[in-house]
Amino acid sequence: MKKVFVIVALAFVAIALMGCPSVNKPFAVGSASIQKTGQSSGSIIFGLFGNVDAGIATAAKNGGITKVATVDHEVKTMLGLVVTYTTTVTGE
Repeated sequence: MKKVFVIVALAFVAIALMGCPSVNKPFAVGSASIQKTGQSSGSIIFGLFGNVDAGIATAAKNGGITKVATVDHEVKTMLGLVVTYTTTVTGE
């Protein structure tokens, strides 16, 4: 019985450390040309703690963008415990 518990625990740890599933989706497309790129991101831990400012305006400001061409939004999660949001903006 002890061996089974150890095997299950090791399997759980291996699955947890294998990688973070992520979803990347285009959010918007504008008419500006793609010359610059800016990103904003933040993480939430246990759904309670974190600092998330992954907004489009922040990403554009970080990249020095005044006219937006495209916006991509990515969400990564590690077993639902830590969720990271990243917004990437391209434009002029």
